[in-house]
Formats: sequence, structure tokens, C-alpha cells
Amino acid sequence: MGIFNIFKGREEKDLENKDVTINYQNLIKKYSWIIEENQNVILSPDSDGFLCGLLMSHFFNWKIVGYYDGKILILRDKLKAKDCIFLDMEIFRKEIRSLGQHMLLFNKKDKPSNWNNLDNCIQANNLREYDAKNNFPLKYPFGSIHLLLGIIGSIKEIEVKESAICPLLYTDGTFKNLFNYPENCLSWLEFLGANKGGSPLNKLFFNSHYTISSLMIALREFFGKLKEINGGKRGGDKLKISDSSGKPINLVKSVGIFSINNEQKKKIINLLKILKDLTGWEFIGKNWTFDNFSIYRFKKGTIVPSNKRFKDLLNKNPLSWAMTSSLAIEYTLEKPDKLP
Repeated sequence: MGIFNIFKGREEKDLENKDVTINYQNLIKKYSWIIEENQNVILSPDSDGFLCGLLMSHFFNWKIVGYYDGKILILRDKLKAKDCIFLDMEIFRKEIRSLGQHMLLFNKKDKPSNWNNLDNCIQANNLREYDAKNNFPLKYPFGSIHLLLGIIGSIKEIEVKESAICPLLYTDGTFKNLFNYPENCLSWLEFLGANKGGSPLNKLFFNSHYTISSLMIALREFFGKLKEINGGKRGGDKLKISDSSGKPINLVKSVGIFSINNEQKKKIINLLKILKDLTGWEFIGKNWTFDNFSIYRFKKGTIVPSNKRFKDLLNKNPLSWAMTSSLAIEYTLEKPDKLP
């Protein structure tokens, strides 16, 4: 029996009377930019972000023009943030389009007055009105790539190759969450429409390809490839553009313009080629920017969540934030630099 067939007999029984399935048609009508061709995109510099970039470059010819890690933004010189879409990171600005999956709202019964700053953001937990105070154990357990697959798969046929299952379950610790929080994962799979035969998420989560042991072996092989492109160390799936203090790293400056250094560029291109081979989503080199960047530095901080502290934070108009646990909100303020 395949690993995910464990869930199959429980789909209707365990998920009945749960939240209704997402209406992708209405979502795309509201956020039509998510299926527009030739958009500029800024990614989070990790495997989830890279998978999102690969998917959207393959299907819609999106151009990857920058990376944002919550401390710094590197963006192709002379571009404006409002002319780009942020993937795998929610941006708290009305004029900025973004998509993400972090827990953002602290208390749905006491929303901040400027909450509509997220009106142009496709946000997994906000789609279900989930907040940290009442719903933290029910928060979205997958990656941004899975939300994107659901959206794009509602209008395009997306083949999920057997070899794609491993990296798609690896990203953002999805394979861990399936076994640590099965009830919550099943609830979200129902919401995303993964139990419907035409969805690429159905091919990913309700497949007959992997037993538990074969998935472990496939993950071991994938981990080996990630280590191989990173000199035998972990971290092959990430592009580090800043250190813990927010200082830019792995960037080379020339005449006021920055480029990703050759070592990191080679690593990320190798990663993208691995993901391309596994997913079948084409790596279009001309769509990926690795040089000619401007750098924008921001201030990152952490607070313990409460109604008052959350309101005080949003009164400071943060650029972005995420509740990384029930005890911490990590946030970013536009200082010393502003978004271009």
C-alpha cells in the first residue's frame, strides 16, 4: 500500500463537516495577477521559494528579479517593488502583490484597523480566518508551492511526476507535518481540494508510488544531492544573502551594484537543475537574475504576541512578519531603507 493510501479510506469520513473547499475560480477572479504572464517575481531564498519560481517561470514565463529574507531585499537595479510579486512572503502594503503561508493574524475578534494592507495578498491562513490566539494548532502545514499548485492546477493540467513527489514533500518540512499533525493536514488537503482527482495535489498526496520505506530512501537520496552541491554540508537548498545580524553576505559589489558570488550562484543553479529534473518544470536561465542588484536593508525584531503588542506592532506599519511559534512574532520594519 502506498504511503498516502493510508489516508484514502478516511477522506470522506474524517473530513466531513469540515470547512468548505476553497473556490479557486473566485480566488483567481479576485487576484487575477496570479495567472498573468510575464510578471516580475521576488522569492524567499529557500527551496519553497525556488520551487515557486520554477513553477511560475515554466507555466507563465515569470522573471525572478530578486530575493527577500526578512532582513534584506536584493532587487534588480532600478526596479520598483510595486511592479513585482512576492512569493512565499506576505508583504503588508496595499500596493504590493504577494502570496504566503505564515500565521499572521493574532486575534480575529480584534483585527487592527490597517488589516486591509493585506488586501492584495493571497494568504493561506487568512483564507480560513485562522488566527494565532484561537487556531494556532490548525495553521497551514504545507509550503507556498502547494498553495500555488492548487491555484494553478485549477486552470492548467500539471503533471506531478513520481520523481517530483520527494522534493515537494521535503520543502518546508511537509513530510514531517504529515505524520506529526495528520488530522490538520487532512483538513487542509480537503480545503485545498486535494481529494479531487484532477488536482495536482491529489497526485502528490494521494498517490500509490511510495511506501514509507521507499519515501525514506528517496528522501535520503535527495538529501545527498543537496549536500553534494553544498560541499557535503546541509544548506544546499538555501541562498544566504544575510547573516544573523542582517549584514549582507555572499554578494559582490562593483560600482555600486551587487551580484551573487560565483560559489552561491553555481550552487543555486545546480539546485534549480536538480529540481527541474525531478519536477519536469523547465529551468529557463534567462528568467533568473543573479547579478545587477540593488540592496535594501531592513530592521528585524521579535516580540511575544499579545493583543496590545500585536496592535502596537502593526501601528509601526511593518513590512512583513510571521508568527513562527505561539510565543514569537518575527517582524521586519522599513528602516534604515525603504522599499524602492
